[in-house]
Amino acid sequence: MCVYSRFASAASCMALIGVCLLWAAPVRALDLLGGDFQLHGFASLTLVNTTNNNFFGYSDDRVSRDFTEVGMNASWRLTSDVQLAAELLSHQVGGTDDGGIRVDYGLIDWTPLSREEGRAGIRLGRIKTAYGLYNKTRDVPFTRPSIILPQSIYFERTRNLTVSADGAEIYAERYGDAGNLFASFGYGQPQTDTNAAKVALVGLHPPGSLDSSLAPDFQVFFEGSGGMYRLGLTAARLDLRYKPGFGDRLQAGRFKLTPLILSAQFNAESWSLTSEYAFRRTSVSDFGRFFYNATADGRSYYLQGSYRLAPRWEALLRYDAYYADHHDRDGKRFAAATGIPGFTRFARDWTAGLRFDVTPQFMLRAEVHRVDGTGFLAVQDNPDTQALRRYWDTFMLQASFRF
Repeated sequence: MCVYSRFASAASCMALIGVCLLWAAPVRALDLLGGDFQLHGFASLTLVNTTNNNFFGYSDDRVSRDFTEVGMNASWRLTSDVQLAAELLSHQVGGTDDGGIRVDYGLIDWTPLSREEGRAGIRLGRIKTAYGLYNKTRDVPFTRPSIILPQSIYFERTRNLTVSADGAEIYAERYGDAGNLFASFGYGQPQTDTNAAKVALVGLHPPGSLDSSLAPDFQVFFEGSGGMYRLGLTAARLDLRYKPGFGDRLQAGRFKLTPLILSAQFNAESWSLTSEYAFRRTSVSDFGRFFYNATADGRSYYLQGSYRLAPRWEALLRYDAYYADHHDRDGKRFAAATGIPGFTRFARDWTAGLRFDVTPQFMLRAEVHRVDGTGFLAVQDNPDTQALRRYWDTFMLQASFRF
């Protein structure tokens, strides 16, 4: 059976599921205790087909169904200034995430200061990291602008390192006639205890372990004209250490990452324009002669436009670029030092997408990517770097449901 037939067959199954959901009785969020307790959920299935390389599973000239998301979240307002919130998530993405159920976030939120002109408080527990515009809601399909976020900023292969941390976050909000100001400072332990996080940094089948110092992150956003425009800055620091295992070729090494992200968004009645630019300094040291030890100043950015064609239809166009080393943009120096293709150090991605809200609870999306470079591909799906191809395409179909 050709890949197009397999894709059509899988898409038909998605359509059948959608029809069943449409005929079913409407499902709404659970609202108890006079609105103080709320329960929400979502689920999505994405079909992925690529040319030349694998993305989100084995998708090269075939259809991968290995991109699924299922989440259930609850919030309970105990008093006017204390709230509990948590989410259980199953997140399957090719070889990087097996879909096991875990706590995505779980926290207590105390807001001792709450007035008409602003509020301030602290969150304790497992907290979603403030990282750019979309990180805090990146796992909910309905809140993303596209099937996948711009990979130059929101890497899927290193998702676990930046998605959340166990610690504390102090936040403050100030409301005024000129606009609203939002600021937060977090300090916590990143999720380095996953195999995906370790493999993304040191390669397949590492016998050692990865640990991290407590990581700070700071974010400030200004929102003007009732949300018409948003301007923001995010700064973070990760300090990771690798402890070699038995028979390990690698020595006790260290990764240091200090991203700085500038964010801007303009929202009109029927269209929006969004862009983010990241300065990403990376230091890799002390791993020994079998690893690429170097310091690099990376750059990442995207420009994204969306247009509401009709009340339930939206189109998207985006250009997304990633360079692991601003001073070695084509990766030639890296290739000379390692023998690995230089195009693994960059990626330039043109994306076009279409969204259709069948109902408020059910959404369909289609997306096409034309990519130059493999900088954001996962080694779990592409273990042989010599088999990678510089130019490749991706086509995705997604069905999402929420309540």
